Amino acid sequence: MTYELLTALIVFAFVSSATPGPNNLMLMASGANFGFRRSVPHMLGISVGFMLMVFLVGIGLVQVFDHYPVSHTILKFASVAYMSWLAWKIANAAPPKGGEAGGTPMTFLQAAAFQWVNPKAWAMALTAVTVYAPTQSVAAVALVAAIFGAVNAPSVSAWTVMGQQLRRILTNPMRLRVFNWVMAALLMASLYPLLNQTAV
Repeated sequence: MTYELLTALIVFAFVSSATPGPNNLMLMASGANFGFRRSVPHMLGISVGFMLMVFLVGIGLVQVFDHYPVSHTILKFASVAYMSWLAWKIANAAPPKGGEAGGTPMTFLQAAAFQWVNPKAWAMALTAVTVYAPTQSVAAVALVAAIFGAVNAPSVSAWTVMGQQLRRILTNPMRLRVFNWVMAALLMASLYPLLNQTAV
């Protein structure tokens, strides 16, 4: 990989990882509701899960969609259903009383598995492999996955810290509930490109 291509990949990984999306919105909500320490498995699950996703897509998993187009449709509906359920969980995380949110943060395995129904993660993985590992050799794909892992880790940490800092404002149960409903609405709004594509 040339220096120019490597630089472009790092920039793409940073911008796509740092901008709002389902993972980052859920991490902000997790930081606000559960704090940074309890959200660490969630953060690690995203980073490791997405690295694995990029690698598997790069070495040929994407060909499944070419051979079985119906699998793409199934994935879309599964994404909408699962993210709707997650939005419902976020919206109802605020307790009726007290300062701590009810429920539990997402686990490592849940966060890793979520990447496979995350529309933004699919778009990022497909773009990364197609543009930055066109030969799709194992070494090239592994390098792309590793760079995303290195860039993704501080990004997800920053979103969790932002959520954690909001806890000072969200000590009131009503404010916490409003915040969770806003996060849930934004998570559902992030599905718009997928729903719009499905409708076409």
